[in-house]
Amino acid sequence: MADTDQNTADQDTAAAAPATPQQQSQPVQVQVDDSHANTAYANFCRVTGSPEELIVDFGLNPQPVGVPKDPIHVNQRVILNFYTAKRLLAALQMSVQRHEAVFGVLETDIQKRLKVQQQG
Repeated sequence: MADTDQNTADQDTAAAAPATPQQQSQPVQVQVDDSHANTAYANFCRVTGSPEELIVDFGLNPQPVGVPKDPIHVNQRVILNFYTAKRLLAALQMSVQRHEAVFGVLETDIQKRLKVQQQG
């Protein structure tokens, strides 16, 4: 019974106290309906843009080693303003850091990855 009274008192105190900056910056849960989202795999991306926006093209490179003989077909194009791009950058950075903390550093240079595989 005392625990219930203490929890009620804590809730009353929290409700009466002004919000701290930490409480105000808590992320808001946004509902997302992705039932009509298109899904595509990409092993190639290109970023271009203008002073107002970034254009990110995604495609499939059938020859990931060396220079492709045939043109890479862009399947998806996402156009972002720089504010959204910066938020995406932060979200991707955090996700990659978490992945690397669990599985090790991701080597993006394919030549180095091939050398490690040949040695191992």
